[in-house]
Amino acid sequence: MAKQQTFADKAAKAALMKGSKCPTCGEIYQPILMVSSEQNKTKATWKFQERRVQVCKCNEKQVYA
Repeated sequence: MAKQQTFADKAAKAALMKGSKCPTCGEIYQPILMVSSEQNKTKATWKFQERRVQVCKCNEKQVYA
């Protein structure tokens, strides 16, 4: 049988989250992969532009907008 996990265990695990904290809000940054499509200027083809972005409560609206 599986081990039962209590709320205290879940809270302790959440407190151990690794990563850098935002200096303004204090929340841990969540890394996401942002994908946008761009058209090539020389050719008539489309290309996916991928980049990693760190998101917290402060910059959430700018990233997801």
